[in-house]
Amino acid sequence: MAIDGRTTESGYLLDNRQREAGRRFEALAEIFDGWTFDHLDRIGLTEGWRCWEVGAGGPGVPAGLARRVGPAGRVLATDLDTSWLSEPLPAQVEVVRHDVVRDAPPAGPFDLVHARLVLVHLADRAEVLRRLVGALRPGGWLVIEDADPALQPLACPDQRGPAEELANRIRAAFRTLLAQRGVDLGYGRTLPRVLREAGLVDVQAEGYFPVTSPVGRELEAATVRQIRGQLIEQCLVEEHEIDTHLANLQGDGLDVTTAPLITAWGRRPV
Repeated sequence: MAIDGRTTESGYLLDNRQREAGRRFEALAEIFDGWTFDHLDRIGLTEGWRCWEVGAGGPGVPAGLARRVGPAGRVLATDLDTSWLSEPLPAQVEVVRHDVVRDAPPAGPFDLVHARLVLVHLADRAEVLRRLVGALRPGGWLVIEDADPALQPLACPDQRGPAEELANRIRAAFRTLLAQRGVDLGYGRTLPRVLREAGLVDVQAEGYFPVTSPVGRELEAATVRQIRGQLIEQCLVEEHEIDTHLANLQGDGLDVTTAPLITAWGRRPV
């Protein structure tokens, strides 16, 4: 969910050190954790497993993994910035600062390696994926979840009035900033092929597309506040338009969605 080594020439757009990062982590967890753990449970996550959570960001996924693997299991939660993992976590969770691009993979092997909203931001994502596969035990599972903004690019698919039009224009400006920093806006759809090319078997993938919710509006507001300065500096959106959009998000009449999340999983051959 957070970013591990997500640096490019221009830097990571949604810097974890910014004040709004914590609210974004909470909102992302509320939106996606149920979906994520449905899939982790489906592949057989159970007591005693050794798990590597890549780019953990907040505590939600590491804590959920710990509940499932129990005292006999191990959860390694890594991120380039571990400040949002400072709250108490179960004893079997180890938090380590780690740059998945530059640092050697942690000691394994692991029964499960999971990364959500990480690889899409990395310039050398193919090499990082190779390292993640290499950290698996034979028969271990890799689960990668990444967005595909190009698959459904609108903030408000039901563009019925000025508020929705403004939301969609701001979302387009957000995609512009992401693309400037090397984000592959169509990466999610490639995950099944990418996992097969990495040598995994039993590959499957599904997409999640939450259409509207109060927490979705909160996520949108936190994201816009986080990138506000860059939108204005690059003359992509005017300041008063951002204020209008944030005001629109305070009510319940704006149906705002996230980019589709593609979840793909595969097993290292025995």
